[in-house]
Amino acid sequence: MPTMSRVSIRQVPAPPPLNGDADDPVWATATTAHIENFRPESTPHRPVTAVRLCWSRDSIHLWFDVQDRYVRSVETEFNGPVCRDSCVEFFVRPRDDGGYMNFEINAGGTAHISAIRDWTRKPGGFADFTPVTAGDGKAVGIRHSLPSVVSPEIETPTNWTIQLSIPFALICSYLGGDAPSAGDTWRGNFYKCGDATSHPHWASWAPVPRLDFHDPLSFGELNFE
Repeated sequence: MPTMSRVSIRQVPAPPPLNGDADDPVWATATTAHIENFRPESTPHRPVTAVRLCWSRDSIHLWFDVQDRYVRSVETEFNGPVCRDSCVEFFVRPRDDGGYMNFEINAGGTAHISAIRDWTRKPGGFADFTPVTAGDGKAVGIRHSLPSVVSPEIETPTNWTIQLSIPFALICSYLGGDAPSAGDTWRGNFYKCGDATSHPHWASWAPVPRLDFHDPLSFGELNFE
């Protein structure tokens, strides 16, 4: 059996500012997870991607840092197919016997968010899932370093970042349950992809046994300090 991926998420007294400042003291003390397990279906392009993590009383906070090439981002509609662009993703499952939420953000800051209770594949999606409404999606704070649209594709080395602030209330409203307390463990995974870029690739923090990010049985542990 492979070793389960685990990360401890440090608690902070106040949410970090959503200002794109990587030198903020909060991020200096955050835990870092590395997205470096590439599926063999990927092209040789291997972007270096890390995500810094912390949590406050009301939200979980993420900072994705991507050292990339072949960057493309054209989807601007909420809940559109952002995974086809240069994209980072966070999937989170509060309970082992429940569903999970997927937060997918392309390099231009457009989000795709849904709650998935039965991940059996069906035409048009899954057996039981609920897309998050655009109004509810506005509760997620997003800061992106690149323009909303990146086209034509940037072929040269490019660093881009996504900063997220996700309220626990949003997760609980779609999946039930309560916000985490110190000492709790949730499950989740972090991803980097670019399905329709010139150099497609699929990478994860916790390894996945096949090319399917919607595999909560492969999620790692998220330990709330």
